[in-house]
Amino acid sequence: MGANSFYVKYTKRLLDFAIGTGVIGILWPVMLLISAAIYIEDPGPVIFRQQRLGKGGKEFTMLKFRTMKQNSEFTGSGVYSEEDDPRVLKTGRIFRKLSLDELIQAVHLINGEMSLIGPRPPLTYHPWPIEEYDEEQLHMFDVRPGMTGWAQIHGRKAVEWHKRIEMNVWYSRNVSFKLDAQIFFATFAKLFSAEDNVNVGATLQTEETQPC
Repeated sequence: MGANSFYVKYTKRLLDFAIGTGVIGILWPVMLLISAAIYIEDPGPVIFRQQRLGKGGKEFTMLKFRTMKQNSEFTGSGVYSEEDDPRVLKTGRIFRKLSLDELIQAVHLINGEMSLIGPRPPLTYHPWPIEEYDEEQLHMFDVRPGMTGWAQIHGRKAVEWHKRIEMNVWYSRNVSFKLDAQIFFATFAKLFSAEDNVNVGATLQTEETQPC
């Protein structure tokens, strides 16, 4: 089908809105418990905000429940959060393992900044700035970024970024309801096994370390 299909323009957007509304409406008590757990362990903002690249390469502020101590991006290595990273909260380890830190992104499904299925939105500066994506790589931004995607069920954090982008581009050109359903169910298998959910080292061939 591809990024310009009726499914992507209308059906997929409607499904995202319905799912986002449903998640907020049903799981808000869980989100309150997550917020309370974070605040009790490390008083401060429970929501972490970070600039990401969305559809068309436009920047948006992505939300996550905070899983690390405040100002962690300025302490320690400042890069990869390994499984034993001391900056990660005890509750944060659990939330990350189950991807509960991303529940708040249901808000993005409602406002149209993200889709349930799509390429994970990269940082504005990592793996490289938008100006450094080549013409082929820019096609990953033809669709809305997702909470989970094709690359996430094929290696997730263990995949080197050039390969990850190749998979994102492939998805943008082949997106369909059938493919999204396949990714949706495969994601649950990944969540239950926690497979590929820990950074194991640098995932960018041209640099030794990069922020995760």
